[in-house]
Amino acid sequence: MKSIAILGTSSNAGKSWVTTALGAWLWRQGVRVAPFKAQNMSNNSYVTLEGGEIGRAQAVQAIACGLRPVAEMNPILLKPCGNSVSQLVLLGQPKTHIRAADYYQHIETLWETVCQTLEGWRSRCDVLLLEGAGSPVELNLMHRDLVNLRPIAYLEGRWLLVGDIERGGIFAQMVGTYGLMPSDRQKQGLGMIVNKFRGDLSLFGTAGDYFKQHLPNLPYLGTLPYQTDLQPESEDSLCQEAEEKGSGAVLGWIRFPSTSNSQDSQPWQLDTGVQVRWITTVEALQTAQVIILPGSKNTLRDLQWLRETGLAAAIGAAAQQGVPIVGICGGYQMLCQSLSDPSGVAGDAGTVAGLGLLPAVTTFAETKSLQQVEAIWQGDRWSAYEIHMGQTQAIAPVESLLTLQSAGQILPEGMRQGKVWGTYLHGLFESAALRQSLIQQSSIRGYGPSPLSWHDHQRQLYDRMADLLDEHLDLDPIRRYLAL
Repeated sequence: MKSIAILGTSSNAGKSWVTTALGAWLWRQGVRVAPFKAQNMSNNSYVTLEGGEIGRAQAVQAIACGLRPVAEMNPILLKPCGNSVSQLVLLGQPKTHIRAADYYQHIETLWETVCQTLEGWRSRCDVLLLEGAGSPVELNLMHRDLVNLRPIAYLEGRWLLVGDIERGGIFAQMVGTYGLMPSDRQKQGLGMIVNKFRGDLSLFGTAGDYFKQHLPNLPYLGTLPYQTDLQPESEDSLCQEAEEKGSGAVLGWIRFPSTSNSQDSQPWQLDTGVQVRWITTVEALQTAQVIILPGSKNTLRDLQWLRETGLAAAIGAAAQQGVPIVGICGGYQMLCQSLSDPSGVAGDAGTVAGLGLLPAVTTFAETKSLQQVEAIWQGDRWSAYEIHMGQTQAIAPVESLLTLQSAGQILPEGMRQGKVWGTYLHGLFESAALRQSLIQQSSIRGYGPSPLSWHDHQRQLYDRMADLLDEHLDLDPIRRYLAL
């Protein structure tokens, strides 16, 4: 097995994007390629078929590589809950809530898990793509690094460096990052990529000369233009560029302080006549013709935030006026009559009144529900998954939202009362039939559902990302290293 790490000069430089595109490109060459990220910090997560929880970015990369996502692609996942506390997920399974200061006391034990997982990949693929995190040369963190230079040193592999020209100072980014690396890690460099260029690429035509002058031992592979239609999911819990697109009637998604799984909004980008907008104020909510409450990593605290901002009352008023309201996971729990978390397992402890839009109550417990299911809506079937700590029970007769198939059984899921829907399913809107049904309950006109399924859209997207690499980068150093 050979390995290539995709490192960045900063957070949001495009490491996830390049890893996804490179995985798709290698898969097209007939290479057995797999993604890996030793440690991920994100509230955008995915549930594998075995019931393991990993970062969404690694799930997307797996699909781009033609693989089914598995927990070994992201052995350590940290899900921030606020107040410097994160939930630690180890090899797909939730372990404990841990403070940042305490986490670093366990680095060497966690590194053993990373090494064991890396060893397991040696017989499972030809090439392992290791996505980094932030910058590899944060000097105060390098001695406890689990995700950037240490894994690639362990595998004796090579690395690519991605810089974000949009931030400015691209030459300083590249030269400075390389210069701060230890000399033995510098020797593992395979090349550098400038990312997110907007405008006329010919204006950057002499960049290679300057890079060669200042970084003679690191090949300049080229510059990737930024294309808004080639942006898959963001690893961050909300990346505005990746999540807000479209034009037309506003689908108002509430942006909680602890929003999770914001990628649930993305299938709407396939359709015409609607636009996704993330909302934090009552004024902005007035423009929404559909309101969606997404997942939350701290449901009780985010519910309190709704009240403090006046959004709770505004959502209730919108429901009275017939505006469709959809709650997903934590958002579903907020729609209940009450939420009880005696031990604080899902964030802040306590019992509070919900928004009262569904006849149900939610109680949180230590056990976390993690499962992948097949959702069924009016004959449409697609894969979805659940990640939640808490169970929601109806306290009055109410219609289920849809059905699902799990472990060979057909079961009711979620609930709806009038135009208020609640569900635990992430991936709810990957069904075009369901999206269209929701629009039919609103006053939106001029809506056009896409004839393309979300799955087919994603496959085409990954292929076009690979095409962009082929068109704009010199991939020969990668070919030579992998003997392609």
